[in-house]
Amino acid sequence: MIKNYIFDFGNVLGEFYPERLTAPYVEDLEERRIVSEVAFDRLYWDRLDDGSITDDEVKAGIRSRLPRDLAEKGCKVYDNWIRSMTPVPQMEKLIEDIAKTDKKLFLISNISTGFAENYREVQWIDRLFSHFEGLVFSGVVKLLKPNAEIFEYLLNKYNLNAEECLFVDDNAVNIRGARSVGIEGYLFDGDAKKLREYLNL
Repeated sequence: MIKNYIFDFGNVLGEFYPERLTAPYVEDLEERRIVSEVAFDRLYWDRLDDGSITDDEVKAGIRSRLPRDLAEKGCKVYDNWIRSMTPVPQMEKLIEDIAKTDKKLFLISNISTGFAENYREVQWIDRLFSHFEGLVFSGVVKLLKPNAEIFEYLLNKYNLNAEECLFVDDNAVNIRGARSVGIEGYLFDGDAKKLREYLNL
């Protein structure tokens, strides 16, 4: 029997689309594309996810790659991306409804220490996470999905049985990582209604 639901964050609970996160600070569409490509380059974000680069190092990289006027916009985008995020439609209500049941909620996200330190400044994220029993951020624990170790970390930290957990993620590779330690997975395609039906809520 499933007793615990483990959720990913990006594009499962919160929308993460770089050009949308850049839009509030860069009006011109071509400049927006350029700034977005640099500010959200996996060159930095993979290292943010594993906790091996700081915010200041990222911004130094942005400044070194963009003209001065765009560099300052890029740094502003980077400093405010968490505040620019919006919830995935209907997922807030789904989490609230799960929280009213006897199921427990957990989170595993490949995400930076900066997010872990600052998400409480964003009202909807702070409210959403208040329903969770435990939050595991890759940058903090220096473990990454899809590696088995991050799932084992969650199971051990919160004394959970793998066969009693369901993991919801939008990446099939991460689902396979969860299954490698005995956690069943659900590949989320953005359709909260379909997930609700799957969970019988």
